[in-house]
Amino acid sequence: AKKARMVRGRERVEEWVRAQGWVAWDFQVAAWDAYLAGKSGLIQVATGAGKTYAAFLGALAEMIDLGVGQRGGAGGQGLHTLYVTPLRAVTRDIELALKRPIEEMELPMVVESRTGDTSAKVRALQRGRLPHVLLTTPESLCLLLTRENARELFAGLSCVIVDEWHDLLTSKRGSATELALARLRAWNPGMRTWGMSATIPNAGEALATLVGEERSPRRATESHGDGKEARGELGKGAVGDSISAQRHRDGEEEEKGAGARLEDALARRGAIVVRGGMRREVGIACVIPSDSSRLPWAGHLGLAMLPDVLGQLDPVEPTLVFVNTRSQAERWFHAIEYARPEWREVMALHHGSLDREERERVEAGLKDGTIRIVVSTSSLDLGVDFSPVRKVLQIGSPKGIARVVQRAGRANHRPGEASCVWCVPTHAMELLEVVAAREAFAEGELEGRFALESPLDVLAQHMVTCALGGGFRDEELFAEVRGAWSYRGLSRAEFDWALELVSVGGVLKHYPQFQKIRKGEDGVWRVEQQRVATLHRLNVGTITADGALEIRYVSGKRLGVIDEGFVTHLRVHEKFVFAGKVVQLVGIRDLVVLVRAAAGTTTNTPLWAGTRLPISESLSGAFRRVLERAGKHQASRPGGTGHPEFQAASELIRVQQGLSVVPGAGELLCEVASSREGTHLFVFPFEGRLVHAGAAAVVALRLARMVKGTFSFAVNDYGFEILSADAYPFVGLIRERGAEVFGVEGLTRDVTESVNMSQLARLAFREVARVAGLVMQNYPGARKTGRQVQASSSLIYDVFNEFDPENLLLHQARREVLDRHFERGRLGRTFARMGAATVVLRETARFTPLAFPLVVERVAAKISSESIAERVAKMRAEWGKA
Repeated sequence: AKKARMVRGRERVEEWVRAQGWVAWDFQVAAWDAYLAGKSGLIQVATGAGKTYAAFLGALAEMIDLGVGQRGGAGGQGLHTLYVTPLRAVTRDIELALKRPIEEMELPMVVESRTGDTSAKVRALQRGRLPHVLLTTPESLCLLLTRENARELFAGLSCVIVDEWHDLLTSKRGSATELALARLRAWNPGMRTWGMSATIPNAGEALATLVGEERSPRRATESHGDGKEARGELGKGAVGDSISAQRHRDGEEEEKGAGARLEDALARRGAIVVRGGMRREVGIACVIPSDSSRLPWAGHLGLAMLPDVLGQLDPVEPTLVFVNTRSQAERWFHAIEYARPEWREVMALHHGSLDREERERVEAGLKDGTIRIVVSTSSLDLGVDFSPVRKVLQIGSPKGIARVVQRAGRANHRPGEASCVWCVPTHAMELLEVVAAREAFAEGELEGRFALESPLDVLAQHMVTCALGGGFRDEELFAEVRGAWSYRGLSRAEFDWALELVSVGGVLKHYPQFQKIRKGEDGVWRVEQQRVATLHRLNVGTITADGALEIRYVSGKRLGVIDEGFVTHLRVHEKFVFAGKVVQLVGIRDLVVLVRAAAGTTTNTPLWAGTRLPISESLSGAFRRVLERAGKHQASRPGGTGHPEFQAASELIRVQQGLSVVPGAGELLCEVASSREGTHLFVFPFEGRLVHAGAAAVVALRLARMVKGTFSFAVNDYGFEILSADAYPFVGLIRERGAEVFGVEGLTRDVTESVNMSQLARLAFREVARVAGLVMQNYPGARKTGRQVQASSSLIYDVFNEFDPENLLLHQARREVLDRHFERGRLGRTFARMGAATVVLRETARFTPLAFPLVVERVAAKISSESIAERVAKMRAEWGKA
């Protein structure tokens, strides 16, 4: 009888699909079959293929058969399906998509959203009962779990759907989501979990992270060590004792055999990867400059390509213009608007620092056709379906294969239709990056996505959430947490340490505000103080931002948020560009930046911290191969025709070969030059700016041990520069002791010695302290600035450092420094590759095309009375004469 009911619900869903004039794709049918068979899964298909209905309609068929929403129905009146999206801005679109089949089939089910934008009236109703289908964000889900009646609210939950899982799982928001899912599974053992993901090579691990580990009594009770031993072990490994042995991440393809075995093991547990069989052609083209001499040999914003970009734009053809940073978005929008004022009414700007209402206006305009050209950052990468868009431009290198494919998929966002992204190089070397991206994608070299490993600050926050949400017992929560994939290796000693932190405060035990939870006589941990509960709910969630201030017109209209550091350097009445408009500073009052509209133009654009993306490992490997071919192409066919990108970059390649050499994929090029500034060493691993920052510090340290010297650095995606103000024997040291300079041996020791780990860890500790609840940013009716949070977290950092140096949160902060600032695992692989490469050493009379951008990078970082453009122009003129 149950099977017959399932068929009836399934038939109604399929009838609705046919009534829309659609034919269900094979992957959609497979997902419905798997769900109705009681399985969990990860749906991995191309952008715009219909993942939402693949994930939802199986659950809807089940709700129909259970009579969800019907009086007396077996499915009850509570929550059946929870839909989690990392993008609050798209919840309205998804809500409409989920309601559509329910309303058109006249089903009695209620679909609602619960985000920071939900009205107070709806929130009040949801305190007592949740709708049958609830759409929410990770932060709002964590907030719902703090309710005393959370277990009753989520009782009977059958299905959780997580959107954009490939993007969410790599962050602390993903770790918090994992812990929330583990709690929901503990309350509802038969719950199925479904995720939606773009194509990634390690789909098995992404699925494992989504569905968690199998819980067993043995795993739940093992590892009952004491806290000291665990702290010591983690302390030793926190900065990566074996960096070279760190698991391959950051885009290196997962070993296929291991991935297949993991998927097989998950399938035996009833969790599968559903892949789309349909093929959607994705093109990666290059906008070749009409005048190649106009394309600079170094650059970031790429405005030299404005004439060529204008030639690609036409309001008749709806177009997204993607850039890599918010500052770049502001400058490009302003430049296009200035060059084509007649497009002003159909143009718009979109990035994460703009006010939500403005972003929604732009998104609505893209859908209804009133807005035809949008300059955007990654804020439009995910989630939103803009069917009218026909063309996508990418200003500058995409920096990663998966990113450029994701952005290409925004064009012709319909199943089966081909899409293409037109990449606009900002300097000559990026012509070759476009070729590398195209070839790497053709070979299937996408970057993997990996979850964080046991972030204890997220665990500490989760413990307080659980204590508020009905309380917890030690053993039960430990087993539950170990059921989350990222915490599967968590020891009982580490768990107890985090528990002591939120209950006693550790070394802060004399301060009552850190004693948040208390164990009752019944053995249940609860929050007893109302102030603790209030502050936790105001700060729950793990979205952290660098110091940012709200920006408004003096009239009161909100524009968005702006970087605190940028504003502090502005003078009153100074002009700058924000939200595509020229404004001038009036003042800062009550942590709000007040501005008024200004006439004229300016190039003064806000800079947001952390927006320079590094090139991915997959793309850097492809780039080394393409660069080698470009050198051979130039040598074998001087002045000839052929590959258009090679031809456009031919002058750069020719000069590089004339002054030095174009390195092969298995070579490490080192160039040494002298100037009035001193002696320069340029090294080109082509591994991305984060890796090069760490590599430059390590190489400089090793050189200084051999021969004392004082150095300054510059890095970009292609290499790094080490500059000595005095004459320095770089050439002799590399020739005689190159294996020591570039080898992997002793790398961990050298990394920690070569950087100001204490200061970097202090900065990283701000986020750790906020997530762990040691520092609160939001208070009733008030909010701390980024500087105030940094000051508070610095005080706690100093206390931990002096009185509890083995504190696990300190070790986590140091680990995050290495991962975030130096891409720890990739740094080890880079040194292993450099140590095995053939070192090609060249002494050059002038800066080469590869070295020149590094000089520009360093010059740009200095304060000067003349603009960087003027200084670069002088350098290029001198170079040209030479």
